[in-house]
Amino acid sequence: MRRRPPERAMNPVRGIADVAPESVLLAGAGRAILLQLAHPAVGHGVARHSSFAHDPLKRLHGTLRYIYALTNGTPEQAAAARAWVDRAHWPVRADAAADGIHPAYDARDPELQLWVAATLYDSATAIRGAVFPPLSPAAADALYRDYAVLGKALQMPAELWPATREAFASYMAGMLPTLRVDDAVASAARELLAARNAPLWARLLMPLARLLTAGLLTPELRTAFGLPWSAARDRVFRAVLSATAVVYPRLPEAIRHAPMRYYLRWP
Repeated sequence: MRRRPPERAMNPVRGIADVAPESVLLAGAGRAILLQLAHPAVGHGVARHSSFAHDPLKRLHGTLRYIYALTNGTPEQAAAARAWVDRAHWPVRADAAADGIHPAYDARDPELQLWVAATLYDSATAIRGAVFPPLSPAAADALYRDYAVLGKALQMPAELWPATREAFASYMAGMLPTLRVDDAVASAARELLAARNAPLWARLLMPLARLLTAGLLTPELRTAFGLPWSAARDRVFRAVLSATAVVYPRLPEAIRHAPMRYYLRWP
């Protein structure tokens, strides 16, 4: 893909409040969720306590409400989002099973919240980097620091967020070999990507969502989740990203930020 020149100062990115509203970041949502599920403790907590089969979009809705409220909402909306997530996390905990297969988990564990926040940042910046010109190093650093709020707003201590983008890259590189996809996690992922009980508009978008999710994952995780891939799929994936990079930045802000406004109006 042809590299674009750095972002011009006339349209600066000052931090997460400028980046989070971009609806194109939703293209990385499937990747972020599957990365979360591949962490054994997160995956088993979600598989046991979530309802992907009956409401496959519930986790996405909750995550988006949380992100938009923290980054662009009022103080009251941010506080309500934190309280809502805390209530949702409280019952999501269990001891390790005697079979040695099902791990212990606690959704209020700061390390797990670090991982969830990390997947959101990593997936958002992967999509942003494919669609928009690259940020200056200073802007990229500011954006990275801001993303810590997604974990800090809950139980993650500020010092747990890696200090620099380089440290974050090392953290991600160390985490990837620890990820596992067993039958329970794979089943939860299938329910999410099938979206059988989702509204018609969501079901119509799922082939594209599955393509983008598979293309953005590592080959190892793609295989572990049973997502088909081929040279032809790779060409379509790259063509979709290239076309998006041409069209999306030229859309009016009212269209690009429409999902954020929708979720911030959500009671």
